[in-house]
Amino acid sequence: MDLECFSTVEKPPRLIPGRPERPWMDAFAGRAPYRCLPLTMANTTGWEILCPFGFTAEWNGGTATTDVRIVPDGQIEDHHSFVVSHFSHGTLTFHTGYLFRTQPGWAVLASGAPNHLKHGIQPLDGLVETDWLPFPFTMNWIFTAPGRVRFEAGEPFCFINVVEHIKLDRFNPVIRSLDSEPELKDQYLAWSTSRSSFNARLSEGDPEALKESWQRFYFKGQPPERGGPSPRGHVHKRRLKRPQHEESR
Repeated sequence: MDLECFSTVEKPPRLIPGRPERPWMDAFAGRAPYRCLPLTMANTTGWEILCPFGFTAEWNGGTATTDVRIVPDGQIEDHHSFVVSHFSHGTLTFHTGYLFRTQPGWAVLASGAPNHLKHGIQPLDGLVETDWLPFPFTMNWIFTAPGRVRFEAGEPFCFINVVEHIKLDRFNPVIRSLDSEPELKDQYLAWSTSRSSFNARLSEGDPEALKESWQRFYFKGQPPERGGPSPRGHVHKRRLKRPQHEESR
């Protein structure tokens, strides 16, 4: 399937597959957070739209659109065509530069890049019915307190993912006891016992546990009570396609 990205400006912001790296994850000893496969998979499950230039935005706490001041780096002509104070109450609005079109039943979920932390400002998520919409959407962030924030050139200001949202209404959440699934309960208990034992050996300085450093059951897609190949469908790395111009296909 195609995710059609119609540019609405002459030079739209760069659109790239999500990147796994995060500065706060790099700062940990041994880059430990990268061992958490759900984190890196979330970071890469979608496409980033990048700031074409760096800028500073400052909110004084007021409710008017003029209470947010935007100062771009260098001489940027008409920076308001990209980022502007439009909705008031400390809201920062970005124009993506694209009109997205998806297959019937599919929508674009627009958000901040997963696990990309910014002090003082929060991305506002939106689910957009891009299977019929004939105009673009904006990406919005809201200040959490008066102050100043920075967006660097090349930093993601929007993260898009595609969701088959019509089918979500078909799901029926059911709360069940583990006793109703004996095999699943056995697998859970095997994991729980293994986890407790491994953590105890780590805290006691057991050489083998220290060498192993962390358990890899989920990363490998292996239940703890047996070895063997990973289950079908287990994914440990995203390989999203880079956008390409139609004439080059």
